[in-house]
Amino acid sequence: MDFLRPASWEDALAAKAEHPTAVPIAGGTDIMVEINFDHRRPAGLLDLNRIPELRAWAVGEEYVQLGASVPYAHIMEHLRAELPGLALASHTVASPQIRNRGGVGGNLGTASPAGDAHPALLAAGAEVEVESVRGSRRIPIDAFYTGVKRNALAPDELIKWVHVKKAGGPQQYGKVGTRNAMVIAVCAFGLALHPGTRTVRTGIGSAAPTPVRAHDAELFLNAALEEGGFWDSGETITPSIAAQFAQLASAACNPIDDVRGTAKYRRHAVGVLARRQLGWAWEQYRAGHSLEGAA
Repeated sequence: MDFLRPASWEDALAAKAEHPTAVPIAGGTDIMVEINFDHRRPAGLLDLNRIPELRAWAVGEEYVQLGASVPYAHIMEHLRAELPGLALASHTVASPQIRNRGGVGGNLGTASPAGDAHPALLAAGAEVEVESVRGSRRIPIDAFYTGVKRNALAPDELIKWVHVKKAGGPQQYGKVGTRNAMVIAVCAFGLALHPGTRTVRTGIGSAAPTPVRAHDAELFLNAALEEGGFWDSGETITPSIAAQFAQLASAACNPIDDVRGTAKYRRHAVGVLARRQLGWAWEQYRAGHSLEGAA
């Protein structure tokens, strides 16, 4: 196995172009597990730990530009206000040691349907900036996942930045696991309210071959909130709307039976997560709406 250790981003792109089968490694929290258990034996590893821009972030007017190797612990500490959904997801990642090493770029590169960051990125509305010696491009998060542990990256491309929309409203995230830490999600759900566009976005993890959005649930809820005047009034969402949203979220799943849970349980649990998160997020919105009205 070759071990490539570029000292700069330009060197990394050149190395990836010359060795397209080399697997990038930064935190190593996914690939090293596969190697240690002899589940995978790549031709080479491309160590990105010496590249400082991958661990940088910048808060802009509309987006947070997040380096691919920014650790989850940094997101929790520094970006909780701008990216609340992703910060909540970061809290659920494995152990403190892994949260200090792993980053969103690794989740995206592995593209496991159980990756903790995916539902939050889908709900927030993110773009993945990738680069090669041929140039750079941005891939909308909805188009990034192409199959089970497959993504839209070309063989010579590396993830450089993840551009995530700053929260314009409340965001929620939750996952179901067999214990509270160091666990792969049985299923996960993320939700983000976008009051500026009067829309709701969702993300589902570990309940389909890829991370997915509950599109029908979103369309239903967007129409119900608009037609009922909820955005303007800040009134409590009716139980019937919440129940229908949960049912449609469950229907968006295409899960499997495995050692962590059955398909039937995953569908049920996603519906429960969807209903609860809608209630929590809307209560946050109502609280802010009341404060604005009082002012």
